[in-house]
Amino acid sequence: MAQLSDDCFAFGGALLPIDDARSLIRERVDVVAGVETIALAHADGRTLAGPVAAPFDVPGFTNSAVDGYAVRFDDLVRNAETRLVVHARIAAGHSSADGLTAGRAARIFTGAVMPDGADTVIMQEDCRADGAAVFIRPGIKRGANRRVAGEDIAAGSVALAAGRRLGPAELGLLAALGQAAVPVRRRLSVALFSTGDELREPGTTLASGQIYDANRFMLASMLVRAGAVVSDGGILPDRVDSLAKALVEAAARHDLIVTSGGVSTGEEDHVRNVMNAHGSLFFWRLAIKPGRPVALGQIGSTPLIGLPGNPVAALITFVAVARPLIEALTGTLPRVPRRSPAVSGFSYRKKRDRREYVRVSLDVGDGGLPHLRRFPKEGAGLLTSLTETDGLAELPEALTQLEPGMPVDFIPYSELL
Repeated sequence: MAQLSDDCFAFGGALLPIDDARSLIRERVDVVAGVETIALAHADGRTLAGPVAAPFDVPGFTNSAVDGYAVRFDDLVRNAETRLVVHARIAAGHSSADGLTAGRAARIFTGAVMPDGADTVIMQEDCRADGAAVFIRPGIKRGANRRVAGEDIAAGSVALAAGRRLGPAELGLLAALGQAAVPVRRRLSVALFSTGDELREPGTTLASGQIYDANRFMLASMLVRAGAVVSDGGILPDRVDSLAKALVEAAARHDLIVTSGGVSTGEEDHVRNVMNAHGSLFFWRLAIKPGRPVALGQIGSTPLIGLPGNPVAALITFVAVARPLIEALTGTLPRVPRRSPAVSGFSYRKKRDRREYVRVSLDVGDGGLPHLRRFPKEGAGLLTSLTETDGLAELPEALTQLEPGMPVDFIPYSELL
């Protein structure tokens, strides 16, 4: 199990800035032990356990980037058409035993080895074939349409760093390096719970005052996308004894516990009390809206992160804090959502020293920066505010008043989920 340092986080009355929380996580959380070697075909979404160096040049030989004719650039006439004799035909997967001599060209196809002496390839669209000769128009540059050995990656250089999350591009590169198997961090085992007497499973009948549990399904999806193996712990009632029993049992079998609900200041919010009684609470209140009550601590030696009960707050704080925690536990390089410049189309007041995220839709204009339109309803419990918008406007701590026309950073949901 991973254990947070005892002095990892200071708890106090002040709200902890988001960047400080993430820095503390990166600095103090240990990587969960465990590396396994798996087939490359099964490595999508996994975290690379160690650096991969190129055992050879990629490409391994100088080759043609197009279908056309390989030539010696010095044979070409600068201001007039050049006639060369075609003496060879080279297809991909084959090579020519003969090099090019003066006044000769080789018919060549994409990926084929360049013959000795050739340094330039003329696209077939830019040539005129006539029997055993080819006529080449002027204007080509030396080295055109040629892929030099090692231009993608040179032998001995680091192709992928440890901690890289493997996706389609990385898998392609590893395959090009001949890697049939790859060492990866084992998947993080996560126990997921929702808390609250008001929650019921979808598909059951609701009584007065009850609602269906949305958070567990939303968070399970986000955990899987973050590379975790999720154990669904279901819904826990608002009772200290049953909550403590479930969390202590989960801590013995998992690398991480994620809960939603029960971390605020109400009399029925018991997650923090259980953490204090059976482990440690490292921080609780973050300078973020929505989502201020976020509890990070541990049960025994197993980290626990308690997210807010409101769905929008749960999603935003998962991205802000839970995913960086998962990255730290798995040795994954931090994923930083890309921000795009935009222009506010609304007015908004906020408190200083708190980062706020406003759900917005993107209106693309006539060539200028896109304008952001705020969702018309307030509330961190409105799931439609996520399904009917395009992303979040990120308002920094120093800002207190946003007006129409002011610049603002926009983060699309595709960068968050």
